[in-house]
Amino acid sequence: MNKPQVILDGTGQPAFAVIPWHEYERLVNEDADARVSDEELYDRAKAEGGESFPIEVVDRLLAGENPIRVFRTYRGMTQNQLAAAVGINAMYLSQIETGKRTGSIKILAALANALHVGMDDLI
Repeated sequence: MNKPQVILDGTGQPAFAVIPWHEYERLVNEDADARVSDEELYDRAKAEGGESFPIEVVDRLLAGENPIRVFRTYRGMTQNQLAAAVGINAMYLSQIETGKRTGSIKILAALANALHVGMDDLI
């Protein structure tokens, strides 16, 4: 993108930006995509298939809770059960869930597989 021309107001603060027409059209088109209704987004997701999660799970994730812990408890697994399924020590899993340690890519992939979620859901 070209650097826009900035037009200042009477106090010296930016008031307007002049951008190339193709950039304007690109931004308008992106904005149109962002204005899709909730119903249409739901219909798209439903058509794609896959699993959906209850709002309680989503709220916990949005609140910043560790996703491994969130999905583990949603799946009804204890730390011992998940650790055994992945082949790691339960203490190591606890440290990953509390943020004291980070899991390797290999361990995160195994956790995602055991929890039946994508790896991107865990990181």
